[in-house]
Amino acid sequence: MWYNDYISNLTRDVPKDDGFPGKTTERTVGMTEIHAPKPVCDALRLLHQNGFSAYAVGGCVRDSLLGLSPEDWDLTTSARPEETERVFADFRVVETGLRHGTVTVLAEGLPLEITTYRIDGAYADMRRPEQVTFSTELREDLARRDFTVNTLCWSEETGVLDLFEGLNDLRDGVLRTVGNADKRFSEDALRILRCIRFASTLGFQIEDATSDSLLFNRFRLQSISAERIRAEFTKLLCGKHASKVLEKYRSVVEVFIPELSALVGCAQNTPYHCYDVLGHTLCALDHIEPTEILRLCMFFHDFGKPICRRTDENGRDHFKGHGAVSVGIAEAVLKRLRYDHKTVEEVTTLVRIHDTKAPRSKAEAKRLLAQIGVAHYRALVKIKRADTRAKADPHALDERLERMEALLEEILQNGECYSISMLAINGNDLQAAGVPYGQTVRAGLEGLLDAVIDGRCPNEKDALLRFLQKNLM
Repeated sequence: MWYNDYISNLTRDVPKDDGFPGKTTERTVGMTEIHAPKPVCDALRLLHQNGFSAYAVGGCVRDSLLGLSPEDWDLTTSARPEETERVFADFRVVETGLRHGTVTVLAEGLPLEITTYRIDGAYADMRRPEQVTFSTELREDLARRDFTVNTLCWSEETGVLDLFEGLNDLRDGVLRTVGNADKRFSEDALRILRCIRFASTLGFQIEDATSDSLLFNRFRLQSISAERIRAEFTKLLCGKHASKVLEKYRSVVEVFIPELSALVGCAQNTPYHCYDVLGHTLCALDHIEPTEILRLCMFFHDFGKPICRRTDENGRDHFKGHGAVSVGIAEAVLKRLRYDHKTVEEVTTLVRIHDTKAPRSKAEAKRLLAQIGVAHYRALVKIKRADTRAKADPHALDERLERMEALLEEILQNGECYSISMLAINGNDLQAAGVPYGQTVRAGLEGLLDAVIDGRCPNEKDALLRFLQKNLM
């Protein structure tokens, strides 16, 4: 992921001569590595032209150096908020956080958060400092930040500035706090979760002292709002390295999802399984695409197994009804973490159907489509494939799932009827034919759909009416 071979050729030591007190050298990377959007470059240039120092900072620089596309661009500057507003008088400016030195400038449709260099006071609520002191020194501002890889700065004039060995850690794939880890995590406990989120999304190792500290301080997360926890946990779960991080830092996640602990050591003594429930869950996560809904489904799909586990006289485990119990647990946790109603509904629906058998015939596929719809049918294929990949025989269902997919595509391509709404007849037609209004109409439509799916009647209005008169009235 990191270009180890030529990074050394792009870095060089430059002498201390640019106003950063106490700095001996800086490692500067050529600006060709950073491809900032034009509004970012224009904003930096405008601040410089007005006599202020300014840089892109943090995640946007880190991600650019990693070859990733930054989600947003944050700028840091020696200009105070009122000075920043004067510089950008011709732009739309939103006073998003004047107390903490931040204004948002909308430049060609791109929101740029521009924050004054600052020194943070005490963090009474483990979220934000009670007061800040504005500074003219970049080093003082960077010293308050969370991880060294997030202290990297960039401008067109200087290239990348590295005052805290962030480039070394970026090159080595290491997450390390800026300064004392206990202090950083006590200031804002969410940094604990952010740290393992970065490990999941970037594939970085957490430096030993930082790792020890986040584990020691993990209970500080209890003071963080559910909304902030949810946002970081979702990103963690969708990371490429989520399973490894969850395995190593499970105790951190258990602070806000204590239900997870029951999965540890819950054996699955069946011919189909080779892991305990936690191991199976983590392996399944590795085999599902990294979307919020699918990852949440695979995370929760077997949470009910420890409760439902029963061992028979032959020592074989059974988990009857675990799907429904998993739905209840998933719903409770998701609501506790303030996930929106649509997400809760989608995830619990998929957890509920995750153990549904793959259809073997077109009629079975149509009936399943009638129950769950096309989107959930497609998702179910992915879920069952991931679930099977985490079992003793990871390819046991390959042919059946391929058949399941093929049946869907054939049904859709041919426009074949699989739901009441696709029938060539409706409730009004049934009432006109003498079927009483109400549940009887619904039963009649369902009977006609069954006949069409089974091939006993073509999906044609006249044929359906004849079938209705002969068989259902």
